[in-house]
Amino acid sequence: MTQTEAFSLTRPEAGTLGLQGSLSFATAARALRLIEAAVAAEQPQRLDLSPLRHGDSAGLACLLAVQAEAMRKGHRLQVVHMPDGLRALAQLCEVEAFIL
Repeated sequence: MTQTEAFSLTRPEAGTLGLQGSLSFATAARALRLIEAAVAAEQPQRLDLSPLRHGDSAGLACLLAVQAEAMRKGHRLQVVHMPDGLRALAQLCEVEAFIL
């Protein structure tokens, strides 16, 4: 995996889980496992996307899956600082309301 395909989680402040790097076809499966495990263990209130350098349709699907799982468990996650490209993709796919 190259640096541009790297994905990791950060904890910029209490209650916030930061998504850093690339949320893409190359990283989405691993990212989903990491995010879901962190959400289950830490119950953050926010997902901060400001550290993301790249996101594509697989990344958007990952975010939708995380939100769906959180809602299924009665947990509300606020997505903040969504990059313009991912926001535009969510609008195009008419799923923005499910993420934000």
